[in-house]
Amino acid sequence: MAKSVLSKSRKIVFLFSIIAGAVVSLCFVAGMTDQDWLSWGNKCLNESYDPSTDIKIKKWELSLTDDSFIRLRKTYQNGKQEYFSFYLQKLDDIEYLGNVNNGTLELKSKSDDIIVQTYNDRKGNVDSMASVLNIPVKNMGNERLDSLEQALNYFKSKGL
Repeated sequence: MAKSVLSKSRKIVFLFSIIAGAVVSLCFVAGMTDQDWLSWGNKCLNESYDPSTDIKIKKWELSLTDDSFIRLRKTYQNGKQEYFSFYLQKLDDIEYLGNVNNGTLELKSKSDDIIVQTYNDRKGNVDSMASVLNIPVKNMGNERLDSLEQALNYFKSKGL
């Protein structure tokens, strides 16, 4: 059997330096990738969206896309659909109105840059534009709100 030429104290110092080097190298891991931001943004939006604010909603879809859009589709029990599409490059401000338990996330554009479409409406299908997209949310703590804002701003700057 082979015997080490290092003393016990030198072995400890050697192992400690390897462990310390590994820990330091973890500090220099590259930032989040596009896919990381996209996954986090979608997870945060979908876990926080609160459809209970409108009891007539049958189903909803909310997504952040890799081409810097937020899309929200609401389908109501009577078949009416509302569709909102917002290009994040046009994002001007993000505000949160409410408390940790529930509130409204307001995404504001520079002008009427948010596409609003309705389908299967008794009043007829309507295409219009808006300057604010209100997203009802729940369980939105400060840390979650800040990280969601970072994700949205990341995709806003990505579109430039």
